[in-house]
Amino acid sequence: MRRTTCCIVGGGPAGMVLGLLLARSGVSVTVLEKHSDFLRDFRGDTVHPTTMALLDELGLAERFAELPQNRLDTVRLPVGPEGELHTVGDFRRLPIKYNYIAMVPQWDLLDLLANEGRREPNFTLLMDAEVTAPFREHGRVNGVEYRSPDGGTERLLAPITVACDGRNSFARGIPELTPREFPTPMDVQWFRIPKTARDPAGAFGTIRSGSFTALLDRGDYYQVASIIAKGADAAERTRDVENFNRDLRRRLPWLDDGRELVRSWEDVKLLHVSLDRMRKWHVPGLLCIGDAAHAMSPVGGIGINLAVQDAVATARQLAGPLRAGRLRRRHVAAVQHRRKPVTALLQRVQRTVHDNVIEPALRGSIDFRDRTRLPLPLRLAPKVPWLRAIPPYVFAYGAVRERPPRSAVR
Repeated sequence: MRRTTCCIVGGGPAGMVLGLLLARSGVSVTVLEKHSDFLRDFRGDTVHPTTMALLDELGLAERFAELPQNRLDTVRLPVGPEGELHTVGDFRRLPIKYNYIAMVPQWDLLDLLANEGRREPNFTLLMDAEVTAPFREHGRVNGVEYRSPDGGTERLLAPITVACDGRNSFARGIPELTPREFPTPMDVQWFRIPKTARDPAGAFGTIRSGSFTALLDRGDYYQVASIIAKGADAAERTRDVENFNRDLRRRLPWLDDGRELVRSWEDVKLLHVSLDRMRKWHVPGLLCIGDAAHAMSPVGGIGINLAVQDAVATARQLAGPLRAGRLRRRHVAAVQHRRKPVTALLQRVQRTVHDNVIEPALRGSIDFRDRTRLPLPLRLAPKVPWLRAIPPYVFAYGAVRERPPRSAVR
């Protein structure tokens, strides 16, 4: 049996940021990560301006800059029969230091945070430690039970447990924390295709003939998101993969240059898109943040940024009371009070995109080859410069930027 002041479940960006901030603030923390390392396919490896500004405040900007990365500062769409690329989002118009999105392998970011955490005497990271259940006594959560690397069951006790373990969080089995679900029209097939020096750079997408494809420039390859109708993946995989590639070349004709695209269906990963939000993010002894509290759509790639901002707000609210040994439920409730309106706003934006862009695109009502069939904002953005700054501002800042505890700043 172990004891700590704050038990953090999940070693993703939110969990690692929260652990580092609390440890620097003099709070004893233990982070439980179910995998033995961070080497996994995270797909959306986006680091937003607010996260880079946070790393700067924490004294980690130079080390972050040394990580392999490339920058996305514009979002472009091919419009018209010739597929001319028009800029509809421009991060360069934001008057901030980090006016771009950094595409960084997430395992590198997590290693950076973990290594910095290990410098703090109050920080403990347990890998290969999968949480199996909350440990509840007298109506409150007093810690968790987890599976140790040798297969045994161990217990970690703490005055507060913070669930940062994603949309499949152990906390979602607690009846009081049932989320409210919103319908989504799509799922996403993720895969990679090679990139040549002649190909367009940055982030861009295309809507054509009932299909929606988004591409993220990762340097020597594209990370591709093929948007499909909800539940359509099983039928897709009955086709020969070469038919899949043929459709991809039809949507993006410049790919028809002899390069090898998808070799097998094993290379295509499915993301079941869900959008939900807990009505209540906490019970006595437990707080949920990030995807554990609110699963986000991949629209805008804001899930990671939103989770990190949750972690910063949590550290700011809890660091002082935990250090003083005077944590009360009102301190925990304050996190939801601050972060839930922001989450609800961004989910409303995502639902609007679902209803007015994604669903009509999959239905065939939107085709970028016909300018007159585009939604009004997409028609105006190439002509009105200030409009191109609105989506980057919302998705870069998440509506509200959280500031870390002063005790954690270096």
